[in-house]
Amino acid sequence: MKESPGVVDLLGVLAYAELSAYARMTEDAATLAPSLADRAALSELAVTEYAHFRLLRDRLTELGADPDEAMAPFIAALEAWHAQTRPSDWLQALVKTYVGDGIAHDFYREAARHLDPSIARLVDEVLVDEGRSQFAVERVRAAIETDPVASGRLALWARRLVGEALSQGQQVASARPELATLLTESLEEGKADISRLFAKLQEEHNKRMAAMGL
Repeated sequence: MKESPGVVDLLGVLAYAELSAYARMTEDAATLAPSLADRAALSELAVTEYAHFRLLRDRLTELGADPDEAMAPFIAALEAWHAQTRPSDWLQALVKTYVGDGIAHDFYREAARHLDPSIARLVDEVLVDEGRSQFAVERVRAAIETDPVASGRLALWARRLVGEALSQGQQVASARPELATLLTESLEEGKADISRLFAKLQEEHNKRMAAMGL
């Protein structure tokens, strides 16, 4: 029996997000990392993203969905997000990895909160931090201590990332009503409203900014 369209959409967008994160981190490691140690560290995170993609791809197949078809509706939106937020240096790449991806992950977790436990566990598994926070936070904070002026520039960059992420999220939800329904049902079951959801996302974003010293 095939899973509901909303669940397939959620796993499809997550699968493409993990695949594109793998490609982006690999590129950033090769072109922006200032040292071999940094290149190796980011490459290890990229490998983890690819492993998560494989988990999602395999689960989609188990559910009777074609992984390529499940990912296809989200390619344009996610590629547009990456094109509009391409980092110009190493620190911007780290902030994008931590802040930009972080708010998207919060959104996906919320959508999965009231799904079948096996699906919710899979979503939690592929969105686990895997050292991403510590890696980004340590390097950004060290850079700001060396060059305090960088703080303002990176704070502006982070705000842009969040704005673009929310914009793309709204476009995806508009184009895929089944996915939007998952979030609506989650809010109804939790007796929350959309304003409280965005307040929660903003609160988590503020915590990430504070952790980096921004």
